[in-house]
Amino acid sequence: MGSNDSISVGGKQNGLSLKEIIISINGWSKYILSKWLVYIIVGIIGAGIGLLLASIQKDKYEANLTFVIENSQSGDLSSYAGLASQFGIDLGGTVRSGIFSGDNILEFLKSRMLIEKTLLLPIEKNGKGYSMADYYLNISDLKKESNSAISFPLEIPRAKLDRMQDSVLNIIYTKITESNLKISKLDKKLDFIQVRFTSKDELFSKIFTENLVKEAIDFYINTKIQRYNTNIDRLQMKADSIEKLLNQSTVELARIQDINLNAVRRVAGVSNELAQRNKTILQTMYIEVVKNLELTKISLVQERPIIQIIDKPLMPLKNVKIGKVRATFIGAFVSMVLAFMMVVVMKLYKNIMAE
Repeated sequence: MGSNDSISVGGKQNGLSLKEIIISINGWSKYILSKWLVYIIVGIIGAGIGLLLASIQKDKYEANLTFVIENSQSGDLSSYAGLASQFGIDLGGTVRSGIFSGDNILEFLKSRMLIEKTLLLPIEKNGKGYSMADYYLNISDLKKESNSAISFPLEIPRAKLDRMQDSVLNIIYTKITESNLKISKLDKKLDFIQVRFTSKDELFSKIFTENLVKEAIDFYINTKIQRYNTNIDRLQMKADSIEKLLNQSTVELARIQDINLNAVRRVAGVSNELAQRNKTILQTMYIEVVKNLELTKISLVQERPIIQIIDKPLMPLKNVKIGKVRATFIGAFVSMVLAFMMVVVMKLYKNIMAE
């Protein structure tokens, strides 16, 4: 090309005239367009690579489950919390906190404890049962890669796993959290949580997603129930104890009244007054304890359920494998962009070397 086709890089002049800029742009345009055959050839090669990759890529099935966390409805009980605390009772539920508050739920759903618990659950295919851990080892080729004969029998307790099983389970957990499982909020202002699980097996994606969320819900409910049941048992014991004392006080008062039925001296009425006062105190305590007992039971009911499932994964699941047509166009486009950049770089290099 002539000298008009090159653009000065770090030239001797402090600036370029408008004519020189137009000539340089025209030179660059002609040079870039003159390489059209390179773009086509490279584009065809890229399209072929994209088509090849799409052909050898294995199917991937994505299961989506969306649920919403409800805010606690026990605000009406807050006025009774102080009263209940006098008896050592925590009604709870006035503020939603803990693992299900804020973004804690996102990390909890990816926790090792929860995922391992889910992996030890059973899954059935073609009438045969497997542990989900064994099933995952087979579909992910981890068993072949590690040449391991480690297996996880159905319904085996987590505490009974040996050292090798624990090691393999940790490998599965790491792979799932890094490659398969995605937890996100649909909107930062809302409590809608989306669980996405992608794997080569359609059935496993669906069952694992459902079981993971179910285990999380069960864990939360059981934790809540345990606390409330502890409070209920404590209150029930107090109520039974006070009721027993109240009954004894009633009998004692009746006995004293019978003895002093025809008494003349005033001192005879003192024991009667003391018995009456004790009975009144026990009645008041019994009423308050029973009230707190019923409030705790109401609070327990209001805490369930805390999570509502909005969307469940339904068969057939979405196949997220990239299509052949799309892969062909992407391969062609990316390769042509790279070819264009190489042409520009080579042109700059020639201009610099010609200075």
